[in-house]
Amino acid sequence: MEDAKEEIRARLAVEDVVGQYIELKRAGRNFKGHSPWGTDRTPSFMVSPDKGIWHDFSSNKGGDIFTFVMEMEGCTFREALEKLARQAGVELKRYSSDDKKQAERKQRIRDCLELATKYFQFCLTKNKAVMKYVFYKRNLNKKTVENFRIGYAPKSGWALVNFLKKRGFTEQEMEEAGLVNRFGGDLFKGRMTVPLMDVSGNVIGFTGRIIEQDDNSPKYLNTPETILYNKGRHIFGLSQARDAIRRSDFVVVVEGNMDVISSHQAGVCQAVATAGTAMTEMHLKSFARMTKDIRLAYDGDEAGVRAAERAISMASKFGIYLSVIDDYHGCKDADELIQKDPKLWQEAVQKYRPALEWLLEKYETKYDLRTEKGFQEYATEAKRLIDEIDPADTVLREKYERMAAERLGISLEAFRAKKVQAAEKKKLKKKNIQKSAKAESRAEKNLAAIVKVGKINVDDVEVGSYNLDELELIFEEQYSKFAKDELEKEAQNLVKRVKEERLAEERRDLEEQIRVAEENGDEALENELLQKLSKILRKK
Repeated sequence: MEDAKEEIRARLAVEDVVGQYIELKRAGRNFKGHSPWGTDRTPSFMVSPDKGIWHDFSSNKGGDIFTFVMEMEGCTFREALEKLARQAGVELKRYSSDDKKQAERKQRIRDCLELATKYFQFCLTKNKAVMKYVFYKRNLNKKTVENFRIGYAPKSGWALVNFLKKRGFTEQEMEEAGLVNRFGGDLFKGRMTVPLMDVSGNVIGFTGRIIEQDDNSPKYLNTPETILYNKGRHIFGLSQARDAIRRSDFVVVVEGNMDVISSHQAGVCQAVATAGTAMTEMHLKSFARMTKDIRLAYDGDEAGVRAAERAISMASKFGIYLSVIDDYHGCKDADELIQKDPKLWQEAVQKYRPALEWLLEKYETKYDLRTEKGFQEYATEAKRLIDEIDPADTVLREKYERMAAERLGISLEAFRAKKVQAAEKKKLKKKNIQKSAKAESRAEKNLAAIVKVGKINVDDVEVGSYNLDELELIFEEQYSKFAKDELEKEAQNLVKRVKEERLAEERRDLEEQIRVAEENGDEALENELLQKLSKILRKK
């Protein structure tokens, strides 16, 4: 695909792509604008038409048109490639003979699903009883129905299949699109249909809500996994919510698709759902590209607690601030609260609480601290959760350690000494002792710009490998007016900061290995690691 990427780059100017999202103004040979991720008072976002790259000094992000779209849209590289290819008028299938058939196959399925969506929308307008259900019983307005492309699948078992056959689609294509049942007839019958869309708004499947409930049919029916739809990756409502998420810098994760739809109608357009599956790391990665503020609107029942526990365990890897919305005024979920009063839901979204604080309160209700068994179970669960906090964030860890210790009526030291045995951690996946991917360092990148572009030698530290065009942009913006002696002085200051950052990273790594060694009872390894840690601490 390298040839395709180069062709797209040649056809699309970086300032035109970025300019679709950010207001840019000419600044000499470059363009400047305000960061879409930061709170810069003066423009800190630079675009270099000559080099075809961008760099955001407030967030330390940078790259080409593909990385920019990935960051802004919260999508994968392939999705960004396809989006920009459409803008550039580049046919990707021409550049890969191996992928040509697969690309054509996917496009046929997309066309099939798009036509099915239009068919369902048409069927809704022709059925007064269903329209009454959608507009009056579900309280959806015309704008919401159009925005989410809500439709109706007729009761007849072959209506959609026969319609698509007349339009030239084969039974195999309909099956690959997830539209037929095991008998070859319509999968969705007598249901309100809601399309499942990818981040760009392309239909990849459906969810169908039964209108006339009987004992045999499930209330909701979803498209099975296909080559387009993967429930572990899909986020319902993201294509409609992404602009609101970017503007407000937070996302609300609700439980069901109807919660999302009602929420958008109520003015909370940041709402999405991982409907039909628990939150995965892939979901969190998608959120993290757009915002670090994730608010969970889960039920306070056992399933909701478990979902929050899983999310906390994963969120720590991505530097995400996880909170919980639980002020439902006696209603069971967001949709029910919105039906009661949309303003109450708008207020609830702003009354979020830290997820760990919420969970500790739930544990206090769940376990009877007056009994020895309840005391031990609370202590174990609390310690296990708090151990998920980044060891480097000592202030946050101490806050929750003190909170748990106070509820147990013990000292902070006693709580910290609590050891959670491996058997008690059966809910957690085993962790490999691996060095986590190091976060990109602003100091190191700036030092690399001075060394590689400014030709200043430093002997004390080796800088990493970075894109030379981006380093040239950084140097031009920040250091082009520096005299040589000023550059040398700045380089020494940066060397010092880089060393401190690397020592801190090494210390965090060792502390994690020591923690695991202690849990496994490996005293020899623990002592060896402690000696290494002692040497690092002496360097500070």
